[in-house]
Amino acid sequence: MSHFTYKDGALFAENVALRDIAQQFGTPAYVYSKAAFTDNFSAYANACAENRRGDAGALVCYSVKSNSNLAVLNLLSRLGSGFDIVSGGELQRVIAAGGDPRKVIFSGVGKSAEEMRLALAHDILCFNVESVGELHRLNDVAGDVGKQAPVSLRVNPNVDAKTHPYISTGLKENKFGIDFDEAMAAYQLAASLPHLKVVGIDCHIGSQLLDDAPLLEALDKVIELIDRLAAEGIHLHHLDIGGGIGITYANEKPVPIGDYLARLFRKVDQWRAAKHNGAPIQVMFEPGRSIAGNAGILLTEVQYLKHGSTKNFAIVDAAMNDLMRPAMYEAWHGVQPVLQRTGSTKIYDVVGPVCESGDWLARQRELAIEQGDLLAIMSAGAYGMTMASNYNTRGRAVEVMVDGDRVHLIRRREAATELYALESVLP
Repeated sequence: MSHFTYKDGALFAENVALRDIAQQFGTPAYVYSKAAFTDNFSAYANACAENRRGDAGALVCYSVKSNSNLAVLNLLSRLGSGFDIVSGGELQRVIAAGGDPRKVIFSGVGKSAEEMRLALAHDILCFNVESVGELHRLNDVAGDVGKQAPVSLRVNPNVDAKTHPYISTGLKENKFGIDFDEAMAAYQLAASLPHLKVVGIDCHIGSQLLDDAPLLEALDKVIELIDRLAAEGIHLHHLDIGGGIGITYANEKPVPIGDYLARLFRKVDQWRAAKHNGAPIQVMFEPGRSIAGNAGILLTEVQYLKHGSTKNFAIVDAAMNDLMRPAMYEAWHGVQPVLQRTGSTKIYDVVGPVCESGDWLARQRELAIEQGDLLAIMSAGAYGMTMASNYNTRGRAVEVMVDGDRVHLIRRREAATELYALESVLP
């Protein structure tokens, strides 16, 4: 996380001291780096530009579910990003942030008719369809509004992403996509329905992949299916290989984005040259964590230090409602003191005030801290605020974006009165 560094013993976000952010905005606070978002997106965009000169091009569609703040979406839109959404609400966020709906792909297994109508009204780029039932519903909805819906089928290639089972999406037992062996029949059905236009194919096998071998294995299976479809007269215009590249939380060494994309484009180009006379096909990606994850931290204050005979606790003001990943996945996040102290350290579990034993943010961390100190929970830019809740009637954290030596408030902290404003008592 090169944009979060120590200077004279104090942790900074770009050129702003985190202790100054805490003093101005309070804690808990999500703090993002504009430069980190820009650099992480550019790793994809630059690799696409280097490898797709003179071809049908490539489109990076940022996965909105990873971090959906309007400022983040607006920044990425200005950088040229498309967007991968999984709900009608996310589409409305993209539009509110100034994103182009014609660069939106709509994924997700449970799209409602209302969401389909909304997406059709805004002429989105493509629906990633995940079941035969969805094909029929989308055809009916498109017919009702007098449109032809562009569709891509999300194909489940039964490739093991070798990641956490909760974020593995490409196996037969997962709820996502259409089974590879059933995909041909589904495509033939889609091609026969009058209000659908088959334009592409989609594959997403999981998240936090450190090695690109499973992704390239899935690509081989998708290529095989595209060739079979072409033999049946179904010609596709784009290939969406999904997202999934991981980030460094502790000591992981994910494959560099540029290396992965170079191998992928080489494979695609060799295939098109050999089987399709060099005919171009657009390639799409759906990265989320690899753009947002290390672009943000969760800033929190130590409320109490509780020393016991078998375990020590650092009780902070952030909790599982602010950052769900440790409780949900037993996920590991680095913890760094905002001000480095000299002297003896102790081993602490970093826990929150929520009334659940599962309310922990980090376990067994060696820290030299005192009550009132600030801690940074690292690598929290993805699936932090988007998974946050109001459990225990806790307002969600403030969000700020650092741009060089400037700090911008991009979401204020929720007040308790706002949490029950939609509720009413019985007469």
